[in-house]
Amino acid sequence: MSAKAAPRVIVLHSGGLDSTLCLLLARKHGRTPISVGLNYGQRQLVELGYAANQCARFGIERRVLEVSWNRPAIEIPKDRSVAEMKAGIAPTFVPGRNAVFLALACAEAAGADATEVWLGVNAVDYSGYPDCRESFLTAFRKMWAEAVPNGPKIVAPLVTLTKPEIAKLAGELGLQRGDTWSCYAPDMSSGVAAPCGHCDACLLHEHAWAEADKAAPPAPAIPPL
Repeated sequence: MSAKAAPRVIVLHSGGLDSTLCLLLARKHGRTPISVGLNYGQRQLVELGYAANQCARFGIERRVLEVSWNRPAIEIPKDRSVAEMKAGIAPTFVPGRNAVFLALACAEAAGADATEVWLGVNAVDYSGYPDCRESFLTAFRKMWAEAVPNGPKIVAPLVTLTKPEIAKLAGELGLQRGDTWSCYAPDMSSGVAAPCGHCDACLLHEHAWAEADKAAPPAPAIPPL
């Protein structure tokens, strides 16, 4: 009797730390992940290159969906403390982005015969994005169940983890500081994209890795197969 094939799952994968960790967690826990990225005219297109390189490194299928809508202009804040980032909705919040991305990923899951959609949202120690919270996921799950009966299960394995716990787990799975991309405002002065080191994403990334060794053993929320 042949072994049962690993279920296919869609992973929303931007090339950043959280989503790349989701990709590796899905594979570790018996799934066949499909990396799905969105080209929506974002200013940091370098993230798409990082995601493609990660998929090539780990032998994972990569798909990129094209989508466009009229988004508000955003000013990138610099050199804020983590406490400032937690004080309110982030200036870099794009209204509707995660709702759009998650809906597209769930729709893609039907064509890919995927049983789950994974995404790396988390808001335990940084809640500047309202669509990264458990309340958003609960509402979206309820909506999607009405829209698509028997649709894919939505999995957010990092939603209860802190940023240092995420970095700690990423290190255990073979990722290092420079393997992912999180910067909102790349420095192009050398002709090659480099993290600016001052935007919220850069500062949170460094905070995560700097504190990773002190973090408690992370316990991602992985549903059984």
